[in-house]
Amino acid sequence: MIDRMKLKVKITGSKVHDVGYRPFLTEIAMDLALRGFEVYNDEEDGRQVVVAIAEGDEQRIGKFSSAANIHCPQLAIVDGVKSEDFAGDVMPLWQFASISTATQMNKAIPFLLAVKENTDIIPE
Repeated sequence: MIDRMKLKVKITGSKVHDVGYRPFLTEIAMDLALRGFEVYNDEEDGRQVVVAIAEGDEQRIGKFSSAANIHCPQLAIVDGVKSEDFAGDVMPLWQFASISTATQMNKAIPFLLAVKENTDIIPE
């Protein structure tokens, strides 16, 4: 049986919200086929924070932690990344990805409708 690990990663910075961090980290989790994953925006001491919780085998969790420390979305301004063990429940990755997709579509639809109204390039 493979030992499962749970990790909580907190990414802080002056611009880590509204730059695509949650989909960015979700894609990394999907590429690594993590068993569990969730990510959310938070605020701490007036600073923006992105919190990711991941569950998987030791090797995959190590790769996720490394990627979260090295890579970030292009528009992000990151001041620090901290990781710690996590003991709580973690949502299954497939379930979080489904919810995240719906959330991102809800953000994109008004923009796409505005573009459609202002151009004749997009077909009906």
